Amino acid sequence: MSFEIGLITFGELTADPATGRLPEPRQHLRSLVELARVADQGGLDVLGVGEHHRSDFVATAPPMVLAAMAEHTSRLRLTSAVTVLGSEDPVRVWEQFATLDLLSGGRAEIIAGRGSYTESFPLFGYDLADYAELFREKLDLLLRIRETNPLSWSGGRFRAPLQEADIAPRSLQDELPIWVGVGGTPASAAQTGARGLPMMLGVLLGTVDGHAGITELYRRAAEQAGHDPATLRVGVGVQGYVGSTSQEARRTMYPYFTAGFRDNNHKRGQGFVLTPEKFDAFTGPQGALVVGSAQEVIDKVAAYHEAYGISRLLLHIGFGGMPQGQLLASVERLATEVAPVLRRELTVPATTYPGTTGGHGTTVTPGSSAEPINN
Repeated sequence: MSFEIGLITFGELTADPATGRLPEPRQHLRSLVELARVADQGGLDVLGVGEHHRSDFVATAPPMVLAAMAEHTSRLRLTSAVTVLGSEDPVRVWEQFATLDLLSGGRAEIIAGRGSYTESFPLFGYDLADYAELFREKLDLLLRIRETNPLSWSGGRFRAPLQEADIAPRSLQDELPIWVGVGGTPASAAQTGARGLPMMLGVLLGTVDGHAGITELYRRAAEQAGHDPATLRVGVGVQGYVGSTSQEARRTMYPYFTAGFRDNNHKRGQGFVLTPEKFDAFTGPQGALVVGSAQEVIDKVAAYHEAYGISRLLLHIGFGGMPQGQLLASVERLATEVAPVLRRELTVPATTYPGTTGGHGTTVTPGSSAEPINN
């Protein structure tokens, strides 16, 4: 299979830093569907919708948003990014995504994660003290549901046993892909590797290779558990923007990204202020953010591929309420100027979807260096 490139959206509702106006929720949801349509028509591979349970996010029910997207797309794979599994019922998660798989013609996926946004736990009656154990138990059950029907299951702390339960519908795909989203916690990476599941690594700030130890730990744990590390897929989700030029990309992204970073952060405004100087560092050649001209973005994705052996990159474009026109312009550049080069140049071992890959190496030639933001 070729290298996959796609998008992530959280559906955040952020006041425009220029006008102070908040998006209207109904219109914002329609904008997300339009985003999927443009990504599909441009030939991107994947689109993920994040789950958040606060009034500053409109995508509290990703399966419903993804189902609407399915009706306006034909090839785009549709995934959660992430499903906060610890506060969900795995039976219901399966029912929703298997239904999405049928509606979309076999294009559904799940990225299950613990979630850095934790509002859903008290909202649905769970104790945050059980955060890690909830995820482990519910992931075990979700994987069993995928494997067996009818299902008998017992031994969990957080739900009643199942006895010959008929869990329907079944997915159209023989094996609906279930990835695990990891935010940089070593234990999470090791547990994911031991299960032999594909890993989606979430990167916010820092450097391109800042999580190299995490992927090494993931593959080492997989090997120790009897899985072939070369067959395990790793992806990265990261913030970015593809501009017409380096300067335009940085000028466009900076005010919206910093607004989102301040207003929609999982700690709601806490943390350091992202100054232009810090933004420059994070968008430079070694910085984690994937921002710049098409060539700069190609170079940065190639650097991630070299550092982690990834076969998929999901770019979160437009965080912080970027206007739809600028967002879609960036998506079109990603689809037409960036994705074809990455698919041609990045080495990904051949496999049948949703099989696993993990190849390293690239033949992409580095391009121009990043220019600083000009406020």
